[in-house]
Amino acid sequence: MPTPARLKASQNVTPERFWSKVDKRGSDECWPWLAATVGGGYGQFRLDGNGRSTVAHRVAYELLKGPIPDGLYLDHLCRNRACVNPAHLEPVTNGENVLRGQSPSAINAGKTHCKHGHPFNEENTYWRRTGGRMCRQCKRDTERCNGGLGNSHKVAKMEPRQFREVREDEAATS
Repeated sequence: MPTPARLKASQNVTPERFWSKVDKRGSDECWPWLAATVGGGYGQFRLDGNGRSTVAHRVAYELLKGPIPDGLYLDHLCRNRACVNPAHLEPVTNGENVLRGQSPSAINAGKTHCKHGHPFNEENTYWRRTGGRMCRQCKRDTERCNGGLGNSHKVAKMEPRQFREVREDEAATS
């Protein structure tokens, strides 16, 4: 994902024009953007007559707090995408911004156990080459049910009690 466009003094952003599109409330409240929005509800501000635009919260932050450090994105601490109050914006890495959100990646990163109740800890977590994680116990159980074929063949979905039955059968035959 490319870094969003940076503001430059040559773009002549007039504060009066910008702030006329904001409902400035108390310093601790959200300041809703009143003009055009783009996907997801972020405010959109036209920078010049050539049709160049950027998200409004970046303009507000740079007007009141200064430049956003290179490589960082603004996280809405209030979770309100239309808010342009710089007190509600924090420069963070893209990864941190994603993990703070409500995306599937953020939700999964916060999970402490797999869907079968096994803990995601150092001993029981397998890290895929793609960066995703998998429960080692579930991986072993799946491979056992596939006769050691891994995930290359489709496996019938098994409930945790069925895994226990497989383990008990193996123990009885050993």
